[in-house]
Amino acid sequence: MSELMKYFQEKVVFLPKVLADEHQFDFGENFEEHLLETPFGGKINILHFKIKKPKGVILYFHGNADNLHRWGKIAMKFTKFHYDVLVMDYRGYGKSTGPRNENFLYSDAQSFYDFAKENYDEENIVVYGRSLGGAFATKVAGENQPKMVILEATFFNLQDIVNRWLPVKVTDKVSPKMTYHFLSNENILKVKVPLYQFHGTKDLMVPMKSGKKLFRAFENSSPNVEKKFIEIKGGTHDDLVNYEEFREELKKILK
Repeated sequence: MSELMKYFQEKVVFLPKVLADEHQFDFGENFEEHLLETPFGGKINILHFKIKKPKGVILYFHGNADNLHRWGKIAMKFTKFHYDVLVMDYRGYGKSTGPRNENFLYSDAQSFYDFAKENYDEENIVVYGRSLGGAFATKVAGENQPKMVILEATFFNLQDIVNRWLPVKVTDKVSPKMTYHFLSNENILKVKVPLYQFHGTKDLMVPMKSGKKLFRAFENSSPNVEKKFIEIKGGTHDDLVNYEEFREELKKILK
């Protein structure tokens, strides 16, 4: 059963597209490409988008599909807020390699954060997590002291998403056998920096109620820390960046 669960999770949770080592990215903006060796046999591909006189850097953890060919284009939308952007591919995505499990992925996320600290003061690092990336953003933000954390369309924990398709009594039995849990609801309790969370009201992939549960956990654990939950009316899982309300709120947050 445990091997079957692992296979199922690998096929459903992770939807990578592999890139050849010689693949050349072309985004029409100033960027650098890095290959970072990480613990547990990892090699992580990183893109570093740079602007003149940045306020700081956005450390971007992307969603569960594709690779940096897609997410590099998304990251470029954030340079207009006068921040540099760092974005990485997870193991098995793009040019990134190495055996994959939850702890290895968290370790890579911390290595990514440490890479940012080599180039920026920690108080100028904004941790950003989209969808699956929210699990890594909450983990990293809880174990470090960045300027803030921004979450987009992310979930309470992985079991909460599985509950959409299976009865709770079934998932309660299956959960101990799951290889991946992504317990953002626990990791967020360690976050002690300002947190801003976006979610679309018509998100069918990660229902907004899952995101709200995560936000409430943070509200209860850190009542005196600045925070805001922003509902994007009509927004789905992949289109929040197209909404003016999203862009305007982000502009205020990153001012």
